[in-house]
Formats: sequence, structure tokens, C-alpha cells
Amino acid sequence: MKHTYHIHGMTCNGCRNHVEETLSKVEGVSNATVNLEQEEATIEMESHIPIETFQKALQEDGGSYSIHKNPLPTSPKERSPKTSKNKSEKSPFQGIGGSFYCPMHCEGDKTYNKPGDCPVCGMDLVEEQNLSAVTSEQWTCPMHPEIVKDEPGACPICGMDLVPLQPDISAEEKTYKRLLKKFRIAVGFTLPIFLMAMSEMIPNNPLYDLMEQKWWNWAQFALSIPVVFYATWMFFERAYKSIKTWNLNMFTLIGIGAGVAWLFSVFGMLFPDFFPEQFKTESGAVHVYFEAATVILTLVLMGQVLEARAHSKTNSAVKELLKLAPNKAVRVVDGNEEEVSIDKIEKGDILRVKPGDKIPVDGIITEGKTTVDESMISGEPIPVDKIKDDNVSSGTINGNQSFLMKAQKVGSDTLLSQIIHMVNDASRSRAPIQKLADTVSGYFVPVVVGISLITFAVWAIWGPEPAYVYALVNAIAVLIIACPCALGLATPMSIMVGVGKGAQNGVLIKNAEALEKLDTVDTLIIDKTGTITEGKPTVEKIGSFNDSQPTSKEGFNESKVLQYIVSLNSNSEHPLAEATVKYGKEQNAQMIKSDGFSAVTGKGVQATINDKKVALGNPKMMAYANVEIDSQMQEEAKTYQKQGKTVSYLAVDEKVVGYVVIGDKIKDTSAKAIKELQAKGIAVIMLTGDNHDTAQAVALELSLADFKASMLPEDKLKEVTKLQEQGKVVAMAGDGINDAPALAKSDVGIAMGTGTDVAIESAMITLVKGDLHGIVKAKNLSHVVMKNIKQNLFFALIYNTIGIPIAAGGLFPVFGILLSPMIAALAMSFSSVSVIGNALRLKTKTIER
Repeated sequence: MKHTYHIHGMTCNGCRNHVEETLSKVEGVSNATVNLEQEEATIEMESHIPIETFQKALQEDGGSYSIHKNPLPTSPKERSPKTSKNKSEKSPFQGIGGSFYCPMHCEGDKTYNKPGDCPVCGMDLVEEQNLSAVTSEQWTCPMHPEIVKDEPGACPICGMDLVPLQPDISAEEKTYKRLLKKFRIAVGFTLPIFLMAMSEMIPNNPLYDLMEQKWWNWAQFALSIPVVFYATWMFFERAYKSIKTWNLNMFTLIGIGAGVAWLFSVFGMLFPDFFPEQFKTESGAVHVYFEAATVILTLVLMGQVLEARAHSKTNSAVKELLKLAPNKAVRVVDGNEEEVSIDKIEKGDILRVKPGDKIPVDGIITEGKTTVDESMISGEPIPVDKIKDDNVSSGTINGNQSFLMKAQKVGSDTLLSQIIHMVNDASRSRAPIQKLADTVSGYFVPVVVGISLITFAVWAIWGPEPAYVYALVNAIAVLIIACPCALGLATPMSIMVGVGKGAQNGVLIKNAEALEKLDTVDTLIIDKTGTITEGKPTVEKIGSFNDSQPTSKEGFNESKVLQYIVSLNSNSEHPLAEATVKYGKEQNAQMIKSDGFSAVTGKGVQATINDKKVALGNPKMMAYANVEIDSQMQEEAKTYQKQGKTVSYLAVDEKVVGYVVIGDKIKDTSAKAIKELQAKGIAVIMLTGDNHDTAQAVALELSLADFKASMLPEDKLKEVTKLQEQGKVVAMAGDGINDAPALAKSDVGIAMGTGTDVAIESAMITLVKGDLHGIVKAKNLSHVVMKNIKQNLFFALIYNTIGIPIAAGGLFPVFGILLSPMIAALAMSFSSVSVIGNALRLKTKTIER
């Protein structure tokens, strides 16, 4: 019989293979096939097997997968946090213990609900940083800690004033302190073992005057028990799990190497007569390796402690962003001010922001003016002037004036929350270059074990006496010095630090692939409005073609043209439409009701006003509405277009009656940014929906030789495709809905943070400030990150390439040098730390130029 079940928790082909193998091993299963995309498992069985059996098998095999008879709910409201797979449904406010991931990203962006070990590589899971501990403040009684309230006040039991409840230390800090405690215990017991073993090098060892060597061996054994079975027992658990699941990793090698040394020593004490004379000392006792086993394990534990501390620095950018989040706000209700917790603020609330305060949520200024320091989000150090109707963002710092604002985005919808969410997601994503490390790592451990066995055989057959001792020591050294973790950490550590560095400079990376691809980009396509220009169009002139020509018995002077334009555009959200409506209000233009409104993408808008068919837009819109523009009209419009202005025609009942001239200032940074990008060998092309004359005027001002005008969304998409077919690596920068198709199609889509949500969703990189200089920053960031990754991969590969032959005894025939397993353990521990340290150098890099 055959049954189909739904599997949750898979994120990559590695997960799929693991689940498929686990289900296939269940007794009574003849075949199991798993589909990653459909999240389904088709299981053929001889007789019915309860679903609980499959669930138990998945849980016992180290994975966090679940199996269901019915499909998982698709609605975010129906899903529980444990079953939600879509990353976009995950809130940044998950709380401590809400999201843990493997620093080596063994299973892609998969996360876990509690701390522990990665089921693939065995490393400690890292906690994702979030806003919950920062934005919500609770109060407790110092005498009665069970009392916890959301607001300050008096304890209901003893009457004492409540004090702020300090949030729990992070799981990251807990891991570090736990490892540090174990390391101290390991050092405390390992040091005397080491001294006992080293005393053998002293002539007429005074310790042997106290008792015989075999009893000192027993003392070493007793002291090694706390080290092996408490302080470092986790290494053996991870090694066992890795062999059981066949996810061989660093701990497989450590477990085998240190385990063999310790078990050999115990066996030698219990059965000394089993071993030949070359394994024995002058006293007849078998030479034990308790000091090698415990020193190796202690040094590896030291490496884990150093890694835990270093990991806390790799995501320091997110921690700095978390510090920006205020936990209090001043809400104004009926003229009265009240201090409330940040999580109590709702959309539409009026808030007062005092001088020097952090702005609590995203919103718009309703009263007052000020300057705001936005450097922590945009990376720009100069404070920005803000007046009524300007937008302000959560986490930015108010200047020296007070103002009122209306909350528009709260909680996980604020810009700061979205930045933190995006940085966390990007930090866990995998770059294509990591495939090299994954491929090498897949063969690494079996090859190292093979080299260790060959080393033992070679030394045992051809080595000097005591040959078997040399063989054992060198074989263990090979196992210990090999470090697949250094290889596995090479890419994710650089990505994590690089993504955080970008966030601090206003460059938000959606995934690691974008960071890698951007380094190879040779062609950049940019939109005009909102990308090159400020995206804040203003009406400069309203013109009429029909002052003396009646249309439907009604003349159209400039006031009438403005009235129809405003009435038509009041239904549109396009920036040009908003500019005309704003101008109309300033001129006290009267609105007329319109019916049947529709927008024609890339062309214009149309509707029915006073029973007349009205159309507004560019020449393509006029052609769409069957309206002819005569040469005189075109010439009058060209006068403005050659100045870089946009001209939209107004047609009523298929006759052009007027026009509106709209200007949009070129951003101060555009010319400089384009020049810098061209200096890097990037071809910059401007594609705009505006007419040729307007586009040419802008191109001349920016020294842009390559541009195309009158481009519809499908035209921009075709241009991207055409360039890609020519072998170009294309980046596209835009801010509007009409840019979304090209942004999605390009190799790297770059959205202006000041643009539409659709554009931002379609892009791989978002520039918070929304100017072209951000692309220069992103390009520089991509270059330094990729360079750092290649350095890490080189260090890891060279380390293992040189270290393993040395550990095998490669220097002995020429120099007579052998590598102690303890020295090998020290080298292995520092190899991973060195990779993390190199990645941390990215924090000091400058990406401004």
C-alpha cells in the first residue's frame, strides 16, 4: 500500500535526503520518496504503519521535522509559529528562544525554537537577535520576583516600588558562560594530569619515590573522568550523533582521536600484558595517553569558548540596531501627555517627540519642525531637516526641537524592524561560492579518517621503534589537526559581518547571493524618476491649447485644464499625480467627480468627467486614447522637455486641450555616483518612460552617453534580457511599480528605499536613503566581502593541506620532527577562530568610496 504524507521542516536538498533515508529505514517500509517543493513524502509499505512511528523515527534521528496526514494550513493566521515555513510570515518580535540557527548554515536558513547543537555539524546553535527584549519593558518587585507588571507602581504584597525587570541574558551569552565554566573545570583537572605526564622527562622522577608509575596512571585516570564525562562529554555526543546520521564533521574526528587515546590508556592499565614491550615503560606499565586525550579535549573546548565569544561580535551590527529601538513613547490624548510602553502604541496615535529623544515608530510630522539624525539607518552623518508632512523613522534621533507626529507603522512594520528582519535573513542565507566549501566538506572527514589509517599502517610497518607508538600518536594527530569547521565557517562568517556592515551604511542585502553577484556586475541600468532625480516632482506650469477653440461648447483655459487634471489625478497614487493634486489644492482648484477611472501602466490615466472622456499622460497615452497631437503642440512641449521637464497632455473627448509641465530635481549625489561607477568599469544605462528630449537633457547633465526614452515596463524587461543574452551581468536600480519586472529579471535588483513596496519586494538590495551613492557603497561592500571570503577559503584549505601531512609525520624523514597531538589540537582550535577573526576585519573596512 502507498500513502502520501506532508513533511514540515525541510529547507534544502540535504533535508530532503535526510528525511528520505530516515523514513526508508523504518521497518516495514519498502520505498520512500520525498518531494522538497511539495513538502510531501510518498511511502510504500507492506502493511499500515501508524504515523506516530514515522514521527518518532524523525525525532530520534536528530532532525526537527514533523510529518502530517493533512496539508499544513496556508493562512498565516492558521499556522502556529512552529509550522510556519514562509519567512515573510515570521515576525521580528519572536523573543528569546524564538529563533536559533547554525552558524555554518548547514541547513540553509532553517531555524530552531530552542538552543542546542546543529544536527548536521554539531556546532552550538546561535540565537537570532530580535527586538522583543528591547521594545517591551516590565516591572517587578525586588522582594517578590513573582510579581511582574507592564507598568511601574507599588508591589501589591509589600508595597515597595517596582523596579524595571532586566531581560534575560541572550542565549549566546548563556552558551559562552556555560562553555567557560566547563573550560575552567577542564583546565583544573587537566593541568595536574599534564604535570604528572611531563614529570617522566625529569631524571630520577621524584614522583616515583611517592608511589609507582602504575598508581600515577590510575591518578591520571581518575582526574580525566570529570574532563571526559562532564566538561567535554558533549564532543563525544556530537561525534556519536554525526556517525549515527552520517553527517561526519569536526567532532567525528575529535571524538575518534581523543576517544581512542583515552580508551587505549584505560585498556592498557587494565590489561598491560596484552601489549608488546614497545608500549611499556621501564617499570613495566603501559605508557598511557590520558594527558594527550584531556589536553586535546581541553584545547578544543578553549576553541569553542573563543568561537562563542567571537560569534557575538559577528552580529554586532544587529545588536547596534537593536540599541536604536526605544521602549517608551509620549502619547498625546485629548491634549494630555502620557508615557506608554512602545508596544502599546497603535496606528493613528499622536505622539510627542522631545529634543534628543529617539523617534518611537514610523510616522509623519503633524506639527512642528526639527532636524533628525538618521545616520544609524542611512549611514549619512548630516542631520536631515524635517517639517510638517515629512516622514520620520523609528530609531532615528530627534534634534533640539519638539514636534508632534502621527504613528503610521508600528511593531514589526517599522523601518527599523524590517531592517533587522532583513539583516537576520540575509545573514543566514548561503552564497553560491559556499557550494565549493560544501563539496569539499562532503568528502573531507572520510578522507581524513582514511589518511589517519594509512598513517598508522605506514608507521607501523616502516617506522622506527617503537613503531606502533609512533603509528598511534601520528594517526591521532592527523585526526585532531584536520578542521572542516574552518572551511565551513569561511563563507557564512564573512556574509554575516558584511551584511551587518551594509545595514549600518544604509545598504540592505536581501540574501548572500546578491552580495556575491554584485561583485561581478558590469552593467547598471537606472531609472530616472526617483532614482536619478529626487522623486519629488513639482508642477511648474499649466498650459492651455484651446483658449480660443471651444470643445463641446466649452472653452478650456488654464484654470479649467488644472481643474480637470486635479479631478482626474485625485484617483491616482503616482508621484506625478500627487504633485498635480498638491498644486491644485494650493491654487484652490475645485474637484469634479470622475467615473470609470483607470491607469494605463507607463502611459497615463483616463476617466469620465462631466460625461466627457478625459485622458492624461504622455504621447503613448494619447495614441492609446485615439488622440492626435499636432506639430504645434509638440513644439511647445519640446521647449520644456529640452530643459529636462516632463510634459503630460490633457485630452477631452479625443482632443488635446492642455498640458502640465512637471520638474523633478536631479539628486546632488547622482552625477558623482555615476562617475564613480563608470570609473569601476561599469556601463551605466538610463531607461526612462519619459520622452526623448527630457531624457537627453538629464543624460547630458550627468554625462551619460547611453540612455533610452519612452520605455514601458515590458521594454525595460526586454532590455535587461537582451543585455543578459549578450553575456552582461546586469544590475537594475529603480523605485516604482513599473520597474518591478526589470528588477526581478536582472541579476541584481536594487530598489530605492524611498520607492514603492512592490519595487523593494522585487529587488535583492534596498538602499535606505534611496540615492545612487548607495550603489557605490553596495559595490564596494560586495568587493571587500568576496575578497574576505576567498581569503578565508584559502586559509582553511591551505591550513588543512599543510597541517595534515605534517601531522602524519611528513617532516620526520628530513628534520626528525613529529607533531604532538596536543599541538595539533591547539592548531585546530585556532584555525576556526582565525577564520572568524579575519571575517571581523570587515567591520573596519570603509565602503564610502
